[in-house]
Amino acid sequence: MKFKMLAFGLAMWSCGYWMGNGDLPEVSALTAQDDASGLSQETAIKIQAAHEALKSAMDALQQDGKYEGLSETPNAYLVLSGGGNAKEDLTSGQGVDPETFAALYARQVNQDILDGLTVDDQGRLLYNDQLIRLYSKSRLERTFAERIKLSLAGSGKSPIGNEK
Repeated sequence: MKFKMLAFGLAMWSCGYWMGNGDLPEVSALTAQDDASGLSQETAIKIQAAHEALKSAMDALQQDGKYEGLSETPNAYLVLSGGGNAKEDLTSGQGVDPETFAALYARQVNQDILDGLTVDDQGRLLYNDQLIRLYSKSRLERTFAERIKLSLAGSGKSPIGNEK
């Protein structure tokens, strides 16, 4: 009995060793998507269309004097909320919107803003030696309410999803 168990164990070990080190044909990974980003082409096209729509809305807000971002790319949070001034928010020290906050940490802002960014000893981001904070809870609530109102304008829907 012990011999059978020892032989079985040795056979299993040998098989594992051979499979691990042998020249077996490689199995390539299979994916359902066409694209290296993991997105279907249809989804990628929709994202591109959304980006173009945001850019167009950003341009319109800029023409109306209701938008100033910290980079050339649209800030979806500010655009969908009807505008805002990310630079003024940053320099005031009163807080920035969530997308601006993320862009600052990712260093995806214009060079003049990058030049004023530093990090304190706790790893927090500073702009001109002022701690960068998010909008207050009440300001976030107001901007999200405005965003919902604007997104439903003309749709005949109320913010809770019921028809008017």
